[in-house]
Amino acid sequence: MSAFMGELIGTMILIIFGGGVVANVSLTKSKAEGGGWIVVALAWGLAVAMAVYAVGKFSGAHLNPAVTLGLAAIGEFAWSDVPKYIIGQMLGGMLGGMVVYFHFLPHWKATDDPAVKLGVFSTDPAIPHTFSNLLSEFIGTAVLLVGILSIGANKFTDGLNPLIVGFLVVAIGLSLGGPTGYAINPARDLGPRIAHFILPIPGKGGSNWTYSWIPVVGPVLGGVFGALFYQAVFTGKVTNLFWIWTIVSLGILGITFMLGNRGTHALPHGNKIEN
Repeated sequence: MSAFMGELIGTMILIIFGGGVVANVSLTKSKAEGGGWIVVALAWGLAVAMAVYAVGKFSGAHLNPAVTLGLAAIGEFAWSDVPKYIIGQMLGGMLGGMVVYFHFLPHWKATDDPAVKLGVFSTDPAIPHTFSNLLSEFIGTAVLLVGILSIGANKFTDGLNPLIVGFLVVAIGLSLGGPTGYAINPARDLGPRIAHFILPIPGKGGSNWTYSWIPVVGPVLGGVFGALFYQAVFTGKVTNLFWIWTIVSLGILGITFMLGNRGTHALPHGNKIEN
């Protein structure tokens, strides 16, 4: 299997399990309906672990553009391979969303709330607030990269690393996930959101494109910063890119703070919005 296919299939597996658990606990007449946040967070962590186990030997199982860019920023991944990894991740996210759609096929019509349907595929904020939502995704993804690199620096029994990374994702979901649904991965949000947009889901409403940039920009900024922060603080290697990226990130966050909540919307439960 090529690295490209590894990222595509691995991200597809991630979304099948991750999007699947959201569908399972939220779609009408599912036997798991009402399962709750702990079930979702635990399943997402296991989804990451299973996907890494499946394709880690083929591609390193980044499964996340923020991870790919973060590793490239600190010299642990070739920039020339970044485009094919990100394309594979995005396609895998779309395909995973489509698998979830077909798996729960009769439940879409049985579910009235378009916000619930969109939530199976992508994230939206609990309280729409551009600066806070972007900052939440930034912090969550920075923690993810620091955690991944910290786990990699420790020696575990062979084969346990993916499971430990899965526990890291569970911890992020349980601790930091409430404000935005913790996308912490552009492919996890944008890929399935595109699937939501193109699939013939009954009564689905809009795909909330006005919010869609936040779970892309926030994780990219936070992922690269987290990797550079780890390199600077944990290994003592402070690069010019660390300072440049810190300034850029603060600048973007500052601009969103000054602009207020323009362009940030949640999909109201029980209502439809247009794209």
